Amino acid sequence: MRSLGVVCTNCGREYPENGSPYRCLKCGGVYDFEGPINFDPQKINRYQGGIWKYRQTFNLPEEIEPISLGEGDSPLLWSVAFNHEVALKCEYLNPTGSYKDRGSSLIASFIHSRKVGECIEDSSGNAGASIAAYAARAGIKLGIYIPETASGIKRKQIEAYGASLFSVKGTRSDVSAVAKQIADSGMTYASHAYLPFNIPGYATIAYEIYEQLGNKAPGTVILPVGQGGLLLGVSRGFDAIRKAGLIEKMPLLVGVQARACAPLWSLYNGGVDGLRFATEGPTLAEGVKVWQPIRGDAVLKAIGSSRGWLIAIDEEDIVVGVDEFARRGFHVEPTSALVWSALGQCLNECADPIVLILTGSGLKHRIML
Repeated sequence: MRSLGVVCTNCGREYPENGSPYRCLKCGGVYDFEGPINFDPQKINRYQGGIWKYRQTFNLPEEIEPISLGEGDSPLLWSVAFNHEVALKCEYLNPTGSYKDRGSSLIASFIHSRKVGECIEDSSGNAGASIAAYAARAGIKLGIYIPETASGIKRKQIEAYGASLFSVKGTRSDVSAVAKQIADSGMTYASHAYLPFNIPGYATIAYEIYEQLGNKAPGTVILPVGQGGLLLGVSRGFDAIRKAGLIEKMPLLVGVQARACAPLWSLYNGGVDGLRFATEGPTLAEGVKVWQPIRGDAVLKAIGSSRGWLIAIDEEDIVVGVDEFARRGFHVEPTSALVWSALGQCLNECADPIVLILTGSGLKHRIML
């Protein structure tokens, strides 16, 4: 089996040929792809639907069987916001209702190829529901650890796929700590935060946007940021298109966090001192409630390289965003709605065309005020 091109970002050791560790077995570092994504439009398989038409960009061995539910090919629809025409990438129309499906398809394909029969994951909801569906598709037994405050609708979705659900008291960080403790005792951890295999899946959003805009790059992309895997994927996708000579420059990447839990925004605007004022407070945007992003440095670097920035949104403005999108026919969850108020804050600084990524379905969340 050829190399996956994945190495420890700390010590440089390659990802092992056997097993599926979530972090480096030698130093505990985080794994990531060693080099950039190679995008060749001539190698796109137009006969294959969804993200797997871009398989050549995933760097997975040919013998790995795709575990797919038809993810990808989400529409790019135009609407008016703040008297300005913008494009909405409707990721909430993926099979389980969120963009996470693009990454779960690759993670499930990888761990299935490593003969994993049982694994765990931790999630505030969407990632758990997504990996539960793909684990079911692959015939893998799955346990999901979630905060006790997670949406009841998402809980039911996870259980519907046959996964075992375990509620953990405390913060979102406490949930991750429990999952890591179990993983360190020998259980496979299908982590959307630690494993890097989902990132090329998220990069397919960039390829689709490029094609849907008539083989052109957007001027600005505004998207929610928690762990930041989505932003990294979109960044690497557009960078791959640029390196292929198909676009001249990267779009501005604008990451959005909930002010109640905005560590990357605090760090971006105030440096290390800014973190002193950051909190891990309650927020309707549970999908971005991440206190210690695993790839935070890489996310900040990607934003800086694009000449973009980070924005934080207050709770009352999140609710406004949900309502404004719904009135235009887009029923999204609060995490997706962050991008509405972010656009209002930065519209005059954005380059056209502007793309807002709507990450999760409103059918999976009930706002309680």
